[in-house]
Amino acid sequence: MTQQSEQAWCLTVLTNAVITWTSEYYAMAVGRLRAAGRDIPDELLTHISPAHSENVNFFGTIIVDVEAELAKLDEHGLRPLRGFGFE
Repeated sequence: MTQQSEQAWCLTVLTNAVITWTSEYYAMAVGRLRAAGRDIPDELLTHISPAHSENVNFFGTIIVDVEAELAKLDEHGLRPLRGFGFE
């Protein structure tokens, strides 16, 4: 396998991970909003795509304080939701 092919496969894995992560958190947010009494029609959700990358830094060096990030996780190992009054 060439380096170019390996890079393409890595980008595919990264893309799939971002989409999966985003989908899970969209589902959590919708569940919490609905539990709080907000009307969120399923038809509206068909127009939302988890294939965005605003939350991904594709360039440069990423420095992560692992201990601080781990401290933010809830009892299920999930990050807290942000926005829509979830803070």
